[in-house]
Amino acid sequence: LRAERGCDKMESPAFSFNFRVKIYNDRDSMGKAAACDAGAYMRKLLKIKDEINCIFAAAPSQNEFLKYLAMQDIEWSRVNAFHMDEYIGLKKGDERLFASFLKANIFDKVRFKKVYYMEINEASIDEGIREYEELLAEHPVDIVFMGIGENGHIAFNDPHVADFRDNKTIKVVDLDEKCRMQQVHDGCFPSLEEVPKYAVTLTIPALMRATKIFCIVPSATKAEAVKLTVLGEVTEKCPATILRKHSDATLYLDREAGKYLIQEVE
Repeated sequence: LRAERGCDKMESPAFSFNFRVKIYNDRDSMGKAAACDAGAYMRKLLKIKDEINCIFAAAPSQNEFLKYLAMQDIEWSRVNAFHMDEYIGLKKGDERLFASFLKANIFDKVRFKKVYYMEINEASIDEGIREYEELLAEHPVDIVFMGIGENGHIAFNDPHVADFRDNKTIKVVDLDEKCRMQQVHDGCFPSLEEVPKYAVTLTIPALMRATKIFCIVPSATKAEAVKLTVLGEVTEKCPATILRKHSDATLYLDREAGKYLIQEVE
């Protein structure tokens, strides 16, 4: 299966004409297709820009995509990398940090021009946020590579803290229990008690400022959130629904994540 539909053809409110949904048979083909599309777009941008700036999500849902992205023929020396969120309370170097995940899965696999880690010291959170905000202001975002959480979050903008009109670029958030349990389901932590309760995250407006968004979402655990994202009301109750308002966003799904959408079009 490879279902691809421009969402202007689907019966759902508030679609951008440039919001697309692509569904593949499995995680591997989904990740490979997203990486091929991303590589093509990055090469296109690098023909007209000296360098480009990309923000990466850190989660097991991105594994296949990142594997194939690292294989793309791209002038990585002209690409700057950022990440979109980070836990508060874990020690530097902890393998469960998102910085550690991205370092292992993409940042150490290709030679970026520069990798800007979101290093937030618990003793100076405000200073760390201010420094990262300054870096993002100096490097306007071209591309965001993201996923969607089981509760519909994007980055760590869980429903209870999501704000489509947020006036901040980065903020401290408390993580809801469903979000924290997802980290257990993903095998990142052995129990809920070990998952940090707080994090820093790029806000929704900060993510939406990207010129292009690639959203990669596999597995049945995300199927309900995906259905709401594509077919539900655009609301902070499911933060990912805001992607339908973006001028150029594509949602890549495996069959399990897209199962409710497949039912809609069959």
